[in-house]
Formats: sequence, C-alpha cells, structure tokens
Amino acid sequence: MSIVKEFKEFAIKGNVVDLAVGVIIGAAFGKIVASFVADIIMPPLGLLIGQVNFSDLAVILKPAGDAEHPAVVLTYGKFIQAIIDFTIVAFSIFVAVKGINRLRRSEAAAPSVPPAPTREEQLLTEIRDVLKEGK
Repeated sequence: MSIVKEFKEFAIKGNVVDLAVGVIIGAAFGKIVASFVADIIMPPLGLLIGQVNFSDLAVILKPAGDAEHPAVVLTYGKFIQAIIDFTIVAFSIFVAVKGINRLRRSEAAAPSVPPAPTREEQLLTEIRDVLKEGK
C-alpha cells in the first residue's frame, strides 16, 4: 500500500477529525479560562491579599548593569498565575467529563423500548397465527 493511500485512510478516519476539532476547541477554551482567571479571579484575590498583582511578583537576581546587560529576574508570579490557570482548566474539564459520564450512564440504564412492528410485520404475525390454528 502506498504512503499516500495510507495517509488518506488515516486522515479521513473520523477520529482524526474529532481530535482536530477537540484541539481547536481546547485552545479557544484555554484562552477563555486564561481571561477568566486574569480578569475576573485574580483582581479580587490580589485585593484580598493586599493589592498584589501576581504577574508582577518577582525577585531580582542581578540588577541591570547597562543597556547590554539587562537585569536577571525570577518572575515567580507568572508561574503562580500559570498554576492557577491550570487548576481552573483541569477542574472545568473534570466537571465536563463527569457530566458527560453521568449522561452516558443514564442512557445506558434507561430501558430500551423496541420499535413498534411495521404493518408488514403485523400482517406476517397474523398469517403465522392463522396457520398455527389451522394445523
């Protein structure tokens, strides 16, 4: 089998398309959560802690010497911000997956009702019953 044919089969499979859609939606979801954390969660949290903006938290390891030698700064506030972003994204995904699993369990537990017989099936059943009585 040629590589082109194998690639076409791989690319056309539904799982690849689903994965691509998931990655795109995940990237957009990440931006929404980052904005939610930076613009909604962190300002009140910073206010409670004492007018602190986490992104500005840093330790200067070496002060700037001149234009060619900028300061060496350990920006641990950005790391804290990333941890909070990750925690909120992980919790959101956990809640979404938990809801989806609950829906799947309720669908599996629901008794399935067989479809009503068609007119043709009803006629065949009647013919069978008449033949059984005639024997």
